[in-house]
Amino acid sequence: MHDDRRITEVRLTRFVRERIDPAVYSRTVPLTLSSWDVPDEPVPALEAMRQQFLPLEHGTAWGKPWSTRWLRLQGDVPESWGTGPDTTVEVVVDLGFTVQTPGFQCEGIAWRPDGTIIKAVSPRNRYIPLKLLGTGMAVDFYVEAAANPDLAQDWTFAATPYGDKSTAGTAPHYRLGTIAIAELNQTVWELQQDVWTLSGLMEQLPLELPRRHEILRALERMMDVMDPDDVTGTAAAGREALAGVLAQPAYASAHQLVATGHAHIDSAWLWPVRETVRKCARTFSNVVALMDENPDFVFSCSSAQQLSWIKESYPELFSRIREKVRAGQFVPVGGMWVESDTNMPGGEAMARQFIEGKSFFLSEFGVECREAWLPDSFGYSAALPQIVKSAGSRWFLTQKISWNQTNRMPHHTFNWEGIDGTRLFTHFPPVDTYNAELSGRELAHAERNYRDHGRGTVSLVPFGYGDGGGGPTREMLSAAARTADLEGSPRVRIGSAESFFRQAEEEYAALPVWVGEMYLELHRGTYTSQARTKKGNRRSEHLLREAELWCATAAVRTDGAFEYPAAELKRLWQLVLLQQFHDILPGSSIAWVHQDAERNYQAIEAALEGIISQAAAAALGTGERTFLLNAAPHARNGVPAMAAAEPSDRGGTVRASSGDGGFVLDNGVIRAVLDADGLVASLQDYASGREAIAPGQRGNLLELHRDTPNEWDAWDIDEFYRRNVTALTGAESVRLEEGSDGATVVVERLAGTSPVTQRITLAPGSPSLAITTSVDWQEREKLLKLGFALDVRADRSASETQFGHVFRPTHTNTSWEAAKFEICAHRWIHVGEPGYGVAVSNSSTYGHDVARNIREADGGTTTTVRLSLLRAPKFPDPTADRGRHELTVTVRPGADIGAAVEEGYRTNLAPRLVTGAAPVEPLVSVGTPGLVVEAVKLAEDGSGDVVVRLYESLGQRTAGRITANFPVRDVVVTDLLERPTEAPGVSAAEGGADLQLRPFQLVTLRFVR
Repeated sequence: MHDDRRITEVRLTRFVRERIDPAVYSRTVPLTLSSWDVPDEPVPALEAMRQQFLPLEHGTAWGKPWSTRWLRLQGDVPESWGTGPDTTVEVVVDLGFTVQTPGFQCEGIAWRPDGTIIKAVSPRNRYIPLKLLGTGMAVDFYVEAAANPDLAQDWTFAATPYGDKSTAGTAPHYRLGTIAIAELNQTVWELQQDVWTLSGLMEQLPLELPRRHEILRALERMMDVMDPDDVTGTAAAGREALAGVLAQPAYASAHQLVATGHAHIDSAWLWPVRETVRKCARTFSNVVALMDENPDFVFSCSSAQQLSWIKESYPELFSRIREKVRAGQFVPVGGMWVESDTNMPGGEAMARQFIEGKSFFLSEFGVECREAWLPDSFGYSAALPQIVKSAGSRWFLTQKISWNQTNRMPHHTFNWEGIDGTRLFTHFPPVDTYNAELSGRELAHAERNYRDHGRGTVSLVPFGYGDGGGGPTREMLSAAARTADLEGSPRVRIGSAESFFRQAEEEYAALPVWVGEMYLELHRGTYTSQARTKKGNRRSEHLLREAELWCATAAVRTDGAFEYPAAELKRLWQLVLLQQFHDILPGSSIAWVHQDAERNYQAIEAALEGIISQAAAAALGTGERTFLLNAAPHARNGVPAMAAAEPSDRGGTVRASSGDGGFVLDNGVIRAVLDADGLVASLQDYASGREAIAPGQRGNLLELHRDTPNEWDAWDIDEFYRRNVTALTGAESVRLEEGSDGATVVVERLAGTSPVTQRITLAPGSPSLAITTSVDWQEREKLLKLGFALDVRADRSASETQFGHVFRPTHTNTSWEAAKFEICAHRWIHVGEPGYGVAVSNSSTYGHDVARNIREADGGTTTTVRLSLLRAPKFPDPTADRGRHELTVTVRPGADIGAAVEEGYRTNLAPRLVTGAAPVEPLVSVGTPGLVVEAVKLAEDGSGDVVVRLYESLGQRTAGRITANFPVRDVVVTDLLERPTEAPGVSAAEGGADLQLRPFQLVTLRFVR
């Protein structure tokens, strides 16, 4: 037979484009348009409808960036339209859409005149069924059109002014397209779906497979039997020609795909939070309308924050969502407040993501999410398995690891083992997208890509346009129906994530295990970009710790006279959790988003400082004595952990002397030598007598790198940044300042054109040298690193993560290790060898790198620890990080892991001096340093019980006792949601609990008053 395959395929493409697609709507009639432009920020629907609407021409240019235009659409349906057996009437609304990037352009939502939502209109979902208008054959409704600019720009990553209203300009970005009443021919539409599914499947099948050619010839027969001049009249014959190949059942061994509706809506990214609220309303209204027509359709919705917005701003839509939740169609998943970053949030914040999220879903819908759902976060902390299990969940889903640049994950379904040994059933959908269309290409890729064939037979496919693109469509549901049992395709069924996990769990018992973090080999710059956002997060986390601790203390010590501000603390926690969304805290959003975040952090700080002051005043009483509030889990200046008392003299003095153009600082605990350029030439602790700085090397070395990643500017640091570096060794001035708080060497230098002032301080009795770096950062596409070359043979580094720490090799034996050239640490990083180590803590820095080198002179090992202080990416915020910053780092020689943990708290919980009448005993005491109390608060249920969360911090088995310093009648182990549970190694004792914890074990205790 002659091979005319390519000819037939090209013929098909044109036949669909020129004949079938235009015939879906056989007749249209334009609507009468009028409009009103919102002066500034969006307004409620009923307020908009009261305005004066002016006549508007079709095809009009509209939409200055971030503006809103309200359209009124009016007209009458022609007689006889929609009366045929296969015709219905719809309204088609094109706001100026393009078919590309459905979530990154203008969007609209249709409203009835009574202020109720109909559904959204979006680039690939432009129709509104006439029956939804509720006006018979008359058309009269409104569209709220949002002129969101396209910041994606075809992913060229070019600097753009559109991320800030003040620089976005006023030129219109869109031109109205077809806005009309249209008659839909159902048979032509069904034919369109038949062809889309079959042609997509055909293109994925091997050329040598007969099935591919059977489909091709069926499509050829379809074109032959149809009249191109009468598509509507011959569409039924076309469908008949395809019926046979559509009826062929799937192979017995075909992979199974559970398809769950999804709409990955970033809570902020290339749009501000205020627009996300409307994106959610648009998408969820689409979803509910689709559910009304398809009772088997299931949609997974992951963020409690987004549903909270709907409850507050769109109560009528929220009530409809509630109905669909009860029907099992609209399924809350994930159990988190937002789909947060997991690298940088602190332990308690990570726990609160699940506490607040699961509590919302339970209280609003009576639903407990059993899966953590994080398809798009930029890597996954090794502490997550324990946190997820402690929240009462049992499964985990992610997708982003498919973006790895270097290595491919070996499994798609596996047990993920965390730092404490907790194992979590995890799935990584082989479809490699969380915005699937259920195309032939995607389904075939999912089947081919699945790495657990022979052991597992099922995987998950989240389908629907994300980022405000409208979510699932009727076309996607049609594709799912056609591929439910279709030869050559995986079997597709619509279902919930839970139904998938239960099926996968049942069939795949002997799971492979992945141990430790799931490090994303991409987006490493997110540990550093937008330093002010990161500083606000770190400060807010510690202020919340202080506020809850002192409010609980005041409430207990005053026997309830001080009212615990539970509602306000919850509000502030939720606001902090929102900022931890995976495009806010990582610094990968537009300027508007980060300006909002910085304003939010300022408001959070002001509110929490007020709460702390009120609680301290209530607990300490009125008086003139000076007390130190020690919120840290370790004693400080003679004040016990989590207590208020008069501080003791730290003892000793700091001797400062000059020599060789530099200075020597010595407090009897450590001794630091700074050279004439303000670099640390020597750092010794008297206890060990060891020198921490490598021979001939320096600490406190600032280095300026070229930072021009290949793509994803704010997200990525590419390895080749190391090849272009300027060591900032020269200083403009170095001077000594002495005072009662110790001695400080002040160094001034330039980083490019940016002035840098460093204050290197040694305080009396301090085991660490503190370096505060102030920068007026004006660089572009540069990376500023601060490094310490240490005389330590460390084959691994320890970095703090949630409720513990994670070890990473300092060598690059394998591609997996080489890919970790930039790593994330919380408050501290530690490098050491048996018997000696150095801890480097920070006040708000997350990005680090650790490298090792063998010295030729003496054969010793230099381990260099560097912190990434600042970046200057150009996309999506071309002014990212410009301006003033202050970052504090401490270096503690002779430190073990316990000292590193303590140093992290010391750096982030500054001493708080207040006046009062009497000291305050801590609510609880823990006698073992390795057991660290992370949170003290009152119970969520308002009972007045005290809840304490603590963890084993050293990575070893640790025994100890926690004692309540107030009357208690019981001590109950709970999960994160404060529900009774069991925990190995924890036993209640009189007035407290005895603890024998495994490494990094997390425990929550309720002290019943």
